Amino acid sequence: MRDIIIFVLCLQFIRSLQGQILPKDIPKCRFGDSECIVDSMNKIIRRYPRGIPALGMKPIDVVDIRNSKFWDNPKVGAFWLQFNLFDQVNYGFENTTITKVKGFTKNPTTSLMEIHGRIPSLIHKGRYMSQGRVWIVELNSTGEQLSDFQNFRFVLKLKVIMEYRNNKRYLKIYQLNPIVNMDRWVFWLDNFFEENTDMTIAINQVFNQHWVEFWNELEPTNLRIFASVFRDLIEDILHKVSYDDMFLPDGIETRVND
Repeated sequence: MRDIIIFVLCLQFIRSLQGQILPKDIPKCRFGDSECIVDSMNKIIRRYPRGIPALGMKPIDVVDIRNSKFWDNPKVGAFWLQFNLFDQVNYGFENTTITKVKGFTKNPTTSLMEIHGRIPSLIHKGRYMSQGRVWIVELNSTGEQLSDFQNFRFVLKLKVIMEYRNNKRYLKIYQLNPIVNMDRWVFWLDNFFEENTDMTIAINQVFNQHWVEFWNELEPTNLRIFASVFRDLIEDILHKVSYDDMFLPDGIETRVND
């Protein structure tokens, strides 16, 4: 009897690993029903900001970011700058509103998948380390860094491939390209000129007055960082939850999970 119970429990455990399902309070949708999919995505964001580990959904109220290089100029000439970011986190993803999706069809590999959304304020905090030269001024500083991307809008364009595990279909991202826009980028560096507070304030004021020009110069780097953040948020879900388990079988109307 004991062996039978252990065997049954093992079977149940294996089955639970083979295909995670959405929470019962999140409606499943038909393939391609974009309006329903948007509604379900927004319900998940609002109800589960701390994530759902069993489904591979990480917390979105505080999102860790990989270390990154903002500038990495060669150390030659009268002007060069090396600027690294580390110990970084994002705040604000829990306030995301998904506005549009495309490509969530029965066979999503035949076209691009798109996710459109907006965030009222996406805060990026961390520490920076910089070295550089501006004519005769040597830079060598470390401090706190803050970015506030206000009214942040994004479009994620995904290309996926299909994997088959345990007789189920799973998606794997092989390309994710973000397009982002915002009303304003507020940026602040503490202690940029370690022994001159006035210079630190002045350089921050210049940046914030001319943030569009700085954004245009740094956009490729910023987009790589955003692509990494969004990919880290999505790919574990796709790995754990089969694509078919996210949707209703053909011929069944939209309903809350049983």
